Formats: sequence, structure tokens, C-alpha cells
Amino acid sequence: MEAVSATLRFSSPAQTRAFGARLAALLRPGDFVGLQGDLGAGKTLLVRSIAEAAGVAPEQIASPTFAIVHPYTGGRVPLHHADLYRLADYDELYATGFLDLVGGDSAMLVEWIDNVPDAAPREWLRIDLAHAGPRTREAKLTGYGARGAELVQALTEAR
Repeated sequence: MEAVSATLRFSSPAQTRAFGARLAALLRPGDFVGLQGDLGAGKTLLVRSIAEAAGVAPEQIASPTFAIVHPYTGGRVPLHHADLYRLADYDELYATGFLDLVGGDSAMLVEWIDNVPDAAPREWLRIDLAHAGPRTREAKLTGYGARGAELVQALTEAR
């Protein structure tokens, strides 16, 4: 599968939140965003920023580490936030019903996508977050398929 990529730098949490707001404005039902990065790299901050900018009430937003998938309603676009940190493989993910949500009526925001890489559909946006300094983060965006490429292009032009 051909991929399009770009790298961005965020020198503060405020820049990470602004990027999340740009992505939230672009999301539509069926979109899939997979996030990967070390602990503390900013995955949850980014997801929270996307959800808030999409209009989800802040008190609804929680880390789904133990629930695996958490729905967010009431925003511009329905969202499902998944955390695959505790899953070992595709079979374990399949048993949760997660795969029934992919490509459905909501956009998917999935942390720890590398734990179950086969969970991603053919068209999706991958965001790899990494520490690039004490407060600086680097975000490598990789778009797979036409929709993923469209998101990468829109996010890099919006800067």
C-alpha cells in the first residue's frame, strides 16, 4: 500500500492542542486515526484535543485503557477512542467487538496501534509521536490510501 508522509514539530502542549483542533475539523464518519509513541509522548493529549475541538464535553473524555473502546457523542462527528495498550493480538481485539466499529458511523481514534496493526483499515492516518526535547514533540504523519493522503495534505497545508 502506497503511503504519503510528513513530519511536524510541536514545541508546546498548546501547539499539540492546535494540531488536534485542525484534525478534528477534518474528521468525518469512517475515518481511522492510529497513534503510536512512547508513554508520555502526547497520544492522550492529542486525542483529548481532537475530541474537545470536535465538540465533545470534556467530562466525557477518558482514557479507555481498561474499557478498550470509549464512545464520545454530542460533537460535530461521533468518535470512538480506543486504547490497544493491554491487548496482545488480533484475536483478543476481535473478541471486544472493536472491528465492528471500524468504517462505521464514527471516526476512530486508536492509541497504541502497533499492538494490533491489523486493526487498521486500508485507508487511514497514522501519527507517530516522539519526544524531541523536554517540551518538544515530533509527529510523523503517514497517510494510507486516498483518505489518509488527503488528511496528511490538509494537515500540512493548514500550518
